[in-house]
Amino acid sequence: MRALFVFLQPKETVTMLEMKWIRAHAEEVQAAADGKKIKINIRTLLDRDEERRALLQESEEGRRLRNTLSADIGRLMQAGNREQEKVLRAQVKQINEQLEQVEARLAPVQEEVTKLQWLVPNIVSPDTPNGLSDADNVELRRVGEVPTFEYNTKDHVELGELHDLIDIPRGVKIGGTRSYVLKGAGLLLHRAVQQLALDLLLKHGFTPMEVPLMVREDALVNTGFFPTGRDQVYELEGENKWLVGTSEVPLVSYYADEIVDVQEPVRLAAVSTCFRSEVGSGGRDVRGLYRVHQFAKVEQVILCAPDAEESERMLQEITGHAEELLQLLELPYRVVAVCTGDMSQKTYKQYDIETWMPSRGAYGETHSSSNLHDFQARRSNIRCLDAEGKLVYCHTLNNTAVASPRILIPLLENHQQEDGSIHIPAALRPYMGGAESLILPEQDEVK
Repeated sequence: MRALFVFLQPKETVTMLEMKWIRAHAEEVQAAADGKKIKINIRTLLDRDEERRALLQESEEGRRLRNTLSADIGRLMQAGNREQEKVLRAQVKQINEQLEQVEARLAPVQEEVTKLQWLVPNIVSPDTPNGLSDADNVELRRVGEVPTFEYNTKDHVELGELHDLIDIPRGVKIGGTRSYVLKGAGLLLHRAVQQLALDLLLKHGFTPMEVPLMVREDALVNTGFFPTGRDQVYELEGENKWLVGTSEVPLVSYYADEIVDVQEPVRLAAVSTCFRSEVGSGGRDVRGLYRVHQFAKVEQVILCAPDAEESERMLQEITGHAEELLQLLELPYRVVAVCTGDMSQKTYKQYDIETWMPSRGAYGETHSSSNLHDFQARRSNIRCLDAEGKLVYCHTLNNTAVASPRILIPLLENHQQEDGSIHIPAALRPYMGGAESLILPEQDEVK
């Protein structure tokens, strides 16, 4: 990795969107919050911030006056002027009492301002479509032909049971709902798609990393997953640690409180197990492997200069990597522009890639690409030097190179054959012992 960095002292104050900027763009920020369904009143934030600043000014003025009087008291003591010294000491006592009152009023106001600041969303790009949900996402392109079958097909659960690849009942017995077991060739496919994705990213100059999956709260706050996504994350009670739902969190946090050299974009990749509670998804996608609590993901993260054109190029690049993988897997897919109502607090611009899943008769989300501009970097205090040598916040981006076992759904379903066998794409065969297909036990016996 060529990136140079300098350690900084951790930030003492919140560095989300600057209050001055929010004040000048209040309507735009409120529109972003409304579009993303984040319950915050920007006017309330600005009013509380004015109150906070007034109290801070009052406190600072009191301290300045107290310091001046204290210096005067010292001179009076040297001069032996006890009467005047007594008068000034009484004034200092009164100022201290007033300061206590001001600080008692300031503490709850500061707490409210900070709480509201953490809820302020990133604004969205001008070309982000408006909408209420994923139903309003806008299709940009389709790649690959959706297969037509002249025979009765099976879904991935049936195929997994037929080939002894997937055991959901025993997974549920062990781990409860939304659990599963992959076995035999099922596990090999699970590992193969991950290694193919990692090898692809290595070819494109990414640095592979093994990262902590148990992280401290500030890592989730600073990367924009808290406070709005707290209900999706598993907490390790009493540890002040959480299990990550994506290695984006530790990859971005790797550079927290540092100055990074981004003359060339910093490209990072991690293969990790991920955990999500799926709160709010009750009754949705309950069959099979689409929505599970534990899964594996190959994540790509980029840090680059805070230039809108450059980070847009990086967004196209990482999206292209995910598309390249799907083409290697010989799967039909489409790319959609994600609308405001389907975006998270942190996202400036987002694409989703949806892969055709025959059992659903529709495309299902398998990948997501996001450009966050400097939203995460501000919260994480990740800075770089601009052309004039001034410290500025970097832009960050992320993309799912592949997530499994969800990708196994289209992989098994699209490649099933009339005789019950499953075609293995050529790109996966080196990771599957050279096998060209998964065949049923009775077919193996015949051969």
